[in-house]
Amino acid sequence: MNKTIFVACDTSNLNEIKKIINQTNSNKLKIIPKFGLQFFYSKNGRKFLEKFQKDFWLDLKINDIPQTALSAIDSLKDLKKCKYITVHVNGGFEMLKSIKKKTKKINKNLKVLGVTILTSLNNKSLKEIGHTKNVKELVLRQAELIKKSGCDGIVCSAQEAMIVRKRCKNLLIITPGIRLPGDSSNDQIRIMTPRQAFKNKVSGIVIGRSLTKGNIKNNIKKLVDHLKK
Repeated sequence: MNKTIFVACDTSNLNEIKKIINQTNSNKLKIIPKFGLQFFYSKNGRKFLEKFQKDFWLDLKINDIPQTALSAIDSLKDLKKCKYITVHVNGGFEMLKSIKKKTKKINKNLKVLGVTILTSLNNKSLKEIGHTKNVKELVLRQAELIKKSGCDGIVCSAQEAMIVRKRCKNLLIITPGIRLPGDSSNDQIRIMTPRQAFKNKVSGIVIGRSLTKGNIKNNIKKLVDHLKK
C-alpha cells in the first residue's frame, strides 16, 4: 500500500511519544512521526529528536522575517533525520525562498513544506482576520507562491488538494484534518477521511487522534481496512 501516513505525536509526555512510535510501526503502511510545537518545546523533546534514528517531520510552522527564520533553520542542522520542516506561507516569498536555499546547504534531504490556511479555519474565520478571498482562492494563491519559491510541498486541507494538484502538479501535498469514518472532528473544520483524501491526489495525510487515542494497534488495523475499500 504505497501511501504515506504522518502520525501526529501531539503530547509532551516522552513515554507516550515512545508508545505512539512503537505501536504505529506497520509493515502495511509507510508511517512517519510528526512532532509539533508541544513536544519540541518540552523539556525532553529536543534531546529526544537529536538522537532519533528514523525519518521524522518537524512541524514548527516557522513564520518570521527572513533572517530570523534562517537562524531558526540553522539551529536545527544537528537534527540529521529531520526529513520535513514546515514554514508558514504568511512569512512571504522572500522567507520561503531563503529557507529553501538554506536547507540545501545544511541538509539536502530536508523537504520544506509551506503551511497554508489551518484546517481549524473556514471562510467566516478568514473574514474575521481581514482576508477578502475565500479559503480555496487563498490556498491556491499560496500554493503558487510556494511553487515559485522552490519549496517542496504544501500543507492544506484535502478539500483544496484537487485544485492545488491541477495547478501545481509536482508539489508534495500533505493534508491534516483527517479523521476515520465516525470519529469526532474535535477542533478541525475542513476534514476528510483518509480514502477521500487520497482520491483527491494528496501525497500524504496527517492523522492524530484517530490513531493515537484508545487502542493504537486496533486503530492502525481500521486504517488499513479503510484504505483497502
